[in-house]
Amino acid sequence: MIPATERETGLRPEVKSAFETSKLTPWQRLWRYGGLRFHCPVCRGWFRKMLPHGINLRQNARCPACLSLERHRLLWLYLKNRTDFFKRRMKILHVAPEPVLSKILSAMPSLDYVSVDLYSRFAMLRMDITDLRTEDNLYDAVLCLHVFEHIQDDRKAMRELFRVLKPGGWAILQVPIFGEITLEIPAVTTSEERTEAYGHPKHLRQYGLDYLDRLEEAGFKVQVDDYVKSLGPRRIARYGLKSRENIYFCRKSGD
Repeated sequence: MIPATERETGLRPEVKSAFETSKLTPWQRLWRYGGLRFHCPVCRGWFRKMLPHGINLRQNARCPACLSLERHRLLWLYLKNRTDFFKRRMKILHVAPEPVLSKILSAMPSLDYVSVDLYSRFAMLRMDITDLRTEDNLYDAVLCLHVFEHIQDDRKAMRELFRVLKPGGWAILQVPIFGEITLEIPAVTTSEERTEAYGHPKHLRQYGLDYLDRLEEAGFKVQVDDYVKSLGPRRIARYGLKSRENIYFCRKSGD
């Protein structure tokens, strides 16, 4: 049965809450959520709580100001502290651009920023990442967060991102990880079956730690970085991060 709130609004409660929050003025957000318990490194806001998000309504997952999620905040911290992303001129490919990140990155004068998606109105170019209509060795870096689990031929998408990356370039390619072995059942085709099998109506598989093997098969040299642990429990809690989310930092060997 569809919950009453969703029947009345057409939106799940956490989506409705985030949408309503996005319409608040900065002063209204400060009054409703202001505090010193949580800090968003993306928008630099401080809050007494964050918004829930996801099918299971993860608590304190979404920033009430910029609407970043845990993975966006972790990526931001990693780019800032472990890469040269903010220190030199780069040509960037952003796949399935999240508005919170796209708005900032596209405005940075040091970045030649390109975003692509097959459907999103936030993308600059409409492209299928299993068939990118562009030359080889074009980008210094690629950002792709929680996309492959939505793509039928994920291995082809990985090979395409490898192809367009410059030798010596790098990519951060994140997916949700569960367990050891990737679960992919061809007979699972409906939204209901996918939710039961993979925990999400639009996911086509549930990746395990062997996700690394797929990236390496595409040609990448992969570093699985447990950067989040270096922050320590106090900062993990303050930033509203997942304590066990690794960064998949993928390089293309130089010529």
